[in-house]
Parts: sequence; C-alpha cells; structure tokens
Amino acid sequence: MVARGKTITDNGGAAWRERATLKIDIYDQSYNVNAEQNAAYVTELAAYVDLKMREVAETTRTVDSLRVAVLAALNIADELFAARERQQQVEGPLRQRVEKCVALVETALEHAG
Repeated sequence: MVARGKTITDNGGAAWRERATLKIDIYDQSYNVNAEQNAAYVTELAAYVDLKMREVAETTRTVDSLRVAVLAALNIADELFAARERQQQVEGPLRQRVEKCVALVETALEHAG
C-alpha cells in the first residue's frame, strides 16, 4: 500500500521515496504496510475499510472474513463508481461552458486584431 508519497532528493540529485512501515488493524487482523509520508492517511484508509467490513458483517451476518472482505470491496467499488459518475455529471457541463468561453474569447480576439 502506498500513500501519497513525498519525493526527496539526496545530495547527488537522485530521487527516492521515503518509506515507513506502519502497523494497521483491519477486521481484527494486523498488517504491516509501507506508508510513504503520511501515516495518518493510511490509518484513515484502514479505519474506513475496517468500518465497511464490520457493516457488511453485521448486515449479512457473515462470519467468513474472505466473504466479508469481498462484499466490503464491492461496496467500496460502488461508492467509487457513484462518485466518478457525479464528477462526470459536473465536469461535462462545466467543460462545455469553458469551451464556449474559449471560443468567445478567440472570436473576440480575431475581430479585435
């Protein structure tokens, strides 16, 4: 797992990534993950996954951790796809408005020049 890394350069100018191992707990299991720069971010991600798994386990009354993980992943993927769709609904009209503005400015510049 990688969290929004920070690029650091040594004295020779070569870039490298700062690495830190972080212990996280998800659904009563401990994992050691590489967390670049922001341990708080990785901890927040782990807490979110843990919450989703516990919600699935409670709703489905499933105790098999693999099934719970797959169903939680499916729920998180659904959230991601819904967020992407909302973003596209905003970006589409916004992009069209920007293109119209650019066209108006280009037309105005052609007539001014």
